[in-house]
Amino acid sequence: MKIFKDKRTRVFIIIMGTLFIIAGAITYFYYDYQDKYIDPRTIEAYAMYEKYNELARNSDYEAIFQLMNSIEDIYTKTPHYAESYEVGVLYNNRAAAYVAMAISPAINDSIVKDSLFNLAKINTSKSIEIYTDWLDKWQGKNQEEVKEMLKPHFNENDAIFKNQEIEKYINRRAKQIEEARLETPRRLSVSYTNKGIIYRHKGEYELAALEYFKALELWPDNLAAENNLSILLDKPVKKRSLLRRFFPKSRIE
Repeated sequence: MKIFKDKRTRVFIIIMGTLFIIAGAITYFYYDYQDKYIDPRTIEAYAMYEKYNELARNSDYEAIFQLMNSIEDIYTKTPHYAESYEVGVLYNNRAAAYVAMAISPAINDSIVKDSLFNLAKINTSKSIEIYTDWLDKWQGKNQEEVKEMLKPHFNENDAIFKNQEIEKYINRRAKQIEEARLETPRRLSVSYTNKGIIYRHKGEYELAALEYFKALELWPDNLAAENNLSILLDKPVKKRSLLRRFFPKSRIE
């Protein structure tokens, strides 16, 4: 088997897989941030995500990890959110950052690289666990059932909800969950793709291929998984719009 013969192609595929989740997180949170009935207990987390793009462009990993920790702290301290899909996004973003660090030319020490890949694997595995558990909990529920499950976590006596508007906050969160049930399988697919990239770098090619297959089962249009698998099998890669392939049409337009 010919593995990643061309260096430029190799770097392209890796970066593509890494940036998948970065783009996904930022765009998703940006659109939700515009809604006035987003849970005010988590609005600060949405605002923090606006800093992510600039930090990623500048490869400021220390600041990225601090930012992710601050956002996670908000979610874990807020009822209902500790094991939400948003936390899964955080773990996969951390994994993507560790991968980006590990493949950076600035890291020459093989022990350090291996340590970074191991941290990436831990975080990717955690994101997969969170996404899977979250889907198990919320899949198959209709909107009324979702709202009933949410009510204990939204205290109508809490002044932050402006009292009489509590129902609107619950409705908006229920809508988020409805949208997330459609999008989270794609997020889970991205996590499997990133895990495959990690295995590939660790020289565990069969395990890498298995992760890409899992990713494609969840999301057949996952171009990063498809191209990474094609390269493992010494097949030509495809070029398509990354943005169009990651987001539903409504998220782009």
